[in-house]
Amino acid sequence: MSFLELKGLSKHYDDAVAVAACDLSVTQGEFVCLLGPSGCGKTTTLQMVAGFVQPTSGRILLDGADITNVKPNQRGLGIVFQSYALFPHMTVADNVAFGLEMQGVGGGERRKRVDAMLELVQLSAMAGRYPRELSGGQRQRVALARALAIRPPVLLLDEPMGALDAKLREEMQIELRALQHRLGVTTIMVTHDQSEAMTLADRVVLMNKGCIEQVGRPFEMYERPNGRFSSTFLGKANVFEVTRTQPGASVEVLGHVLPTNDDASVGALEYIVRPEKIAFVDGGIAVVRGRVSARVFLGNHWLFQIETPLGTMQLTHANTGLPQAAEGDDVGLSWAPENARLVPRAEACV
Repeated sequence: MSFLELKGLSKHYDDAVAVAACDLSVTQGEFVCLLGPSGCGKTTTLQMVAGFVQPTSGRILLDGADITNVKPNQRGLGIVFQSYALFPHMTVADNVAFGLEMQGVGGGERRKRVDAMLELVQLSAMAGRYPRELSGGQRQRVALARALAIRPPVLLLDEPMGALDAKLREEMQIELRALQHRLGVTTIMVTHDQSEAMTLADRVVLMNKGCIEQVGRPFEMYERPNGRFSSTFLGKANVFEVTRTQPGASVEVLGHVLPTNDDASVGALEYIVRPEKIAFVDGGIAVVRGRVSARVFLGNHWLFQIETPLGTMQLTHANTGLPQAAEGDDVGLSWAPENARLVPRAEACV
């Protein structure tokens, strides 16, 4: 059952459309990531839920109640910004207590909740420190504790790990997911980082140019993208325009028959195969042949660029410690029909 619903939510700035008729249902306890490039409308959507931006049209329902015109401070939502927005003149404990004071929570209960939150985020020993005395990861934990202390029905996160370095970011992703699981708080997070969304989310909402392109569980969206944008934004993909359909389970691209198990009977189509689904093979069983134009070592895997009659293709191979194809080598490429996807050439928002 839906706990938070966005119904036809849109935001226009004069003739510019920031968000176009967004429909989304979030169940209680779910972790949803709004993912997309800069300017796609994800932050505007979050700000409308928070109450900082007034929608042009549409409604926001929380547990059945319409909160579209409710003031931000009366919605009771927990919010964490990329900058964390901690008060520099307040201690860690005072920062966490701030929202509780605004709610009029009494001193005894307030101290109890602050202590519980600091223990939850493993910062009890730093209650008396100031934000300037903390690391980036510790400041993020304080911001989370402050947002959670008020026991919000929904936690809103706006690029909360954008200021962290790569290693700390990865560590905090794990901690945030574990914390959300433990508390069961409904969470909506904005991010432009694909791996972050795939790591954290129960469902990903992929946005582009103010529209929702695709909604689904990370694995399902990665394996079954609904179009060129979804396939290329969620990881790497080789995408080709189908020039002709063939009887049976195959299509033709620039004179080469390519295998697929998808329906090729209707409409203009594009053919998608991800780099990790492709294997080097002997010439006789190759779907297509090509020449290695570049290879890059990325630690746990190799990335190859192959020039083929279909165009430039990318291929990734796990690093097994064995010799790999070198630049200039002629190679055969093959992949299974079930690893290819056919999608409509013209994409539409969902």
